[in-house]
Amino acid sequence: MKKTLSVIIISQFFCTSLWFAGNAVLPDLAEKLALESTFLTHLTSSVQLGFIVGTLVFALFAISDRFSPSKVFFVCSFFAGIFNLCMIIDEITPIFLLIFRFSTGFFLAGIYPVGMKIASDYFQKGLGKSLGFLVGALVLGTAFPHLLKTLSFNFDWRYIIISTSFLAFIGGISILSFVPNGPYRKANQHFKFNQFFKGFANKNFRAAAFGYFGHMWELYTFWAFLPMILKKYNQKHSLPVANISLFSFLIIASGSLACVLAGFVSERIGTKKTATWALSSSCLCCLASPFILENPNFVIVLIFLFFWGMVVVADSPLFSTLVAQNAPEEYKGTSITIVNCIGFAITIISIQTFNFLGNYLDSTSIYGVLAIGPIIGLWQLYQSKRLYNDK
Repeated sequence: MKKTLSVIIISQFFCTSLWFAGNAVLPDLAEKLALESTFLTHLTSSVQLGFIVGTLVFALFAISDRFSPSKVFFVCSFFAGIFNLCMIIDEITPIFLLIFRFSTGFFLAGIYPVGMKIASDYFQKGLGKSLGFLVGALVLGTAFPHLLKTLSFNFDWRYIIISTSFLAFIGGISILSFVPNGPYRKANQHFKFNQFFKGFANKNFRAAAFGYFGHMWELYTFWAFLPMILKKYNQKHSLPVANISLFSFLIIASGSLACVLAGFVSERIGTKKTATWALSSSCLCCLASPFILENPNFVIVLIFLFFWGMVVVADSPLFSTLVAQNAPEEYKGTSITIVNCIGFAITIISIQTFNFLGNYLDSTSIYGVLAIGPIIGLWQLYQSKRLYNDK
């Protein structure tokens, strides 16, 4: 079992490195294609939109419940890597760049939620800890392109794109070769058009799902705008923070450690309680951000961003655990996927909202609006006092 979990974790890390590969090389793409600064939001949103459409299709046709999740993971990792590679095509236009990022996001729908489905097929007891490692791998994979950007030195930016695609291929092959269908998998061979909403009939499932939705309002907007936060702070206070990519990697990657720790803590005090603590902490960070990000002491700001980078994602595996535990067994993969679909749809709304508000609010006040999501999520957790807890 430990070997299986290790393969899933490493494969998840390799494949999800595709997620922010475009963001990491955006300065090079901007120079090559003469892109506007607002293109960041469109590039990020195109991946998210592709993921949303992909998860909707996968949920609608119950792909991971009707077919072998390991085979689905492999096929999607291959196509996601191919479309990621398309970014290095000479004379690429901005419109095709967005199409290729959308397509990468579409096939990521067969990687992230399907990886959680595979884990839940192997681990019922201690699922929170297992998903803590798994989501930690997702976070590290998301941050990884920023590290590649830092380590690329004078290499061409295409090095990052080729590297992340190669890792995705390796991840997919590893799952196919070493992770067969899990012992707790219940295959569902019957297709029903409305089955992907079946989980929402359960009150506890709804509460876990809405907690996740509130968390997602904050998470990807924070990740997407983090380099901009550092850049604007650097410009305002004239600091020699030359390597923004390195700081972005370290802050986002710190969340992977938080996911693992949250998984262990949840086994002692309970999944719901741990998720509530993490969501409350990230909510406080949102509310405090307009004040702390104005502080001229960079050490204080850096400590704050590292703490925020940890708590903003620490609850992610816990909400996924609660969703999986309260989903109908025969529709577990579909239920996880549709919750991911809605959650990532919320990230697009959040990112585009912040892009719009940026025209009217200064660069620090705007981040207080991120607290809206955690507040809604906390209210849902409070309303459902009997939510299943695997303490």
